[in-house]
Amino acid sequence: MAEPDHIFVKPLPNLAFDNDPAAFPFFYITPSEHEKIIRKYYPEERGPITNVDPIGNSPVIIKKTLLEKIAPTWMNVSLEMKEDQETDKAFGWVLEMYAYAVASALHGVQHILRKDFMIQPPFDKKLDNTFIIHFTYGCDYTLKGVLTYGEIGEWRFDKRSYQDRPPPRNLTLPPPGVPESVVLAYIGCAWDRKLVTLVKRVNEATANLPRWDDGL
Repeated sequence: MAEPDHIFVKPLPNLAFDNDPAAFPFFYITPSEHEKIIRKYYPEERGPITNVDPIGNSPVIIKKTLLEKIAPTWMNVSLEMKEDQETDKAFGWVLEMYAYAVASALHGVQHILRKDFMIQPPFDKKLDNTFIIHFTYGCDYTLKGVLTYGEIGEWRFDKRSYQDRPPPRNLTLPPPGVPESVVLAYIGCAWDRKLVTLVKRVNEATANLPRWDDGL
């Protein structure tokens, strides 16, 4: 399971092992800190709270047969959480991530936690041996390459800027000093280190698509 804002930077091997799926551990998914709420859906008799993995449903590598078992429970737990005001308020936009983790635990499924599955710029600065770049956070920098997270930078790349329109033509490279992870997420590829050449090719393509600005 993956998302549209995942950039695969190299071939992804099967990180799962038989009935043990593989998943990325998110620092903001903390079942133990929300045990009172989690226990509404995963009661104590089912096991320790540590059975609920600190994950969401993506990225995940899982056998189809396991997902077929988990999916209906995932949907039902999501609805139950959404209908509960305390849970909905506590979890907000990560509610369905918690629901997937709880549903998996209810079926006795725990995931192999792979921190090398994914990086999330601008906070993860190096690609290293990662398989996916997740451009979920906005990347804002001064023209000197200084991060201005939380403030719109002189140079920025934020997917939320393009919710109602495609990215503009003639993309500019990030300024000097911006971390490798941001540069690679911005241009969409980690294999071609000739970044200027690659961006020129992207710009060449958009320039030759007559209705690019219309999203077509």
